[in-house]
Amino acid sequence: MALGTLALPNYHSIMWLRAFLMLLLAVPGAFAEGLPELGEAAQAGLSPQQERQLGESIMREIRADHGFLDDAEATDYINSLGNRLASRSPDPRQDFEFFLIQDAQVNAFALPGGFVGVNTGLILTAQSESELASVLAHEIAHVAQRDIARLIAQQKQSQITSLASLAAAILLSRVSSQAAEATATFGQAAAVQGQLNFTRESERAADRIGLQILDQAGFDPRGMAVFFERLQRATRISDPGVPSYLRTHPLTYERIADIQNRLQSLPYRQVPDTIEFQLIRAKLKARIEPPREAVAFFEASLAERKFLSEAASRYGLAASLIRVKDYARARKELEALRKIVRTNPIVETLACTLTRDAGGPEAALACYREALTAHPGYRALVYDYADALLQARQPEAALRLVEDRLRVITGDYRLYLLQARSYAALDRRLAQYRAQAEAYVRMGNLTAAVEQLQIGLKSGDGDFYQLSSAEARLRELRRLDEELRKEARKQ
Repeated sequence: MALGTLALPNYHSIMWLRAFLMLLLAVPGAFAEGLPELGEAAQAGLSPQQERQLGESIMREIRADHGFLDDAEATDYINSLGNRLASRSPDPRQDFEFFLIQDAQVNAFALPGGFVGVNTGLILTAQSESELASVLAHEIAHVAQRDIARLIAQQKQSQITSLASLAAAILLSRVSSQAAEATATFGQAAAVQGQLNFTRESERAADRIGLQILDQAGFDPRGMAVFFERLQRATRISDPGVPSYLRTHPLTYERIADIQNRLQSLPYRQVPDTIEFQLIRAKLKARIEPPREAVAFFEASLAERKFLSEAASRYGLAASLIRVKDYARARKELEALRKIVRTNPIVETLACTLTRDAGGPEAALACYREALTAHPGYRALVYDYADALLQARQPEAALRLVEDRLRVITGDYRLYLLQARSYAALDRRLAQYRAQAEAYVRMGNLTAAVEQLQIGLKSGDGDFYQLSSAEARLRELRRLDEELRKEARKQ
């Protein structure tokens, strides 16, 4: 039994469109007259550095949106899968970052600069890891080919506002099937709608490159044909419910036939799914569905033996039972799960969550310590353990845990947020606001970071050396913030 089904489009993030429109207009020189059309020449109009800067600006808006799913385990899994594929990309210099959107639509989308968004609906609909990997490989191919920059470059005769509207619509179409309605907010909807989809040539190129990436990364390239055929069948069943992936990546029978022809030259490969793929699917199902419906779903899948993975169904049932506070049954399911999966950090994180919810944070501390001994540095366990320590009124221990991780990983904003909470509990106000500022820096919000440091310096806390260090950091952040503002004012 599949953990998900093809869902009707129902996402409406117009604020992303508006923010992206403004950001596009702020990129200096990105949409000047005389942009070249294709290939290497396109880089003269929108350089890889500008693409990355633009992508980071868009990501600031996405992270602030309610649909952004900041789940450590699911995000780590999708980045592990995506980076495995990206390592086989034609452009190994390109950095990639994969992120999740909590939305039932079957969709994935690429942003400038190597950012790739994945809807939870896509993960739940994929019947194998190779199917999911095929979609990511296709998006990676679009990034490697710089297809978004090419689309913009093709509009070189248009005015800047038209180009910005086009690019904004492209972004929104990657997130929502309601792109035509959203772009009407800015006018020229009919003209923009005709440019939303990649050309047949670029789609076929992404299919071809995606197949190569899949094969070289060790996945079954037939997963692409199988998944696309399933989506194509969905269009015949209910045209109004066309999966949004088909709206932004329109499939044709010729494209599917072309993929199948290319597959004939590749050796047959049967690739088993990783347990992480199955557990993350179950986790998302248990998290997104109403709790009692999720319990009923996993109970039925186990009773009828209709599942892709018994371990995943038992994990999903345990997670759902925790949500309805049926802790006794959740423990039984975890015991059964551990007989199938001996040691896995995803399972151990769920076990500690059960111990915490059933007995309180202090009861869970031993569980987290043991789990981290077996799986050191596992992000979800670090976050949850630090949170449990803070709830158990042990801020010194939480601070030691977080600062040990920060010596290894300096770019994790969630560690800085936990550090800020630890300092707040210890009434170290300057350190609290500085940690909060560092979190904002890593979230791409320099203005908010400056404000936090200003508040901290006025708190009357800290010694001479701490104040001097904070003042130096404030000057640095003000300079960086002003540079970004100057660039944004350029046309």
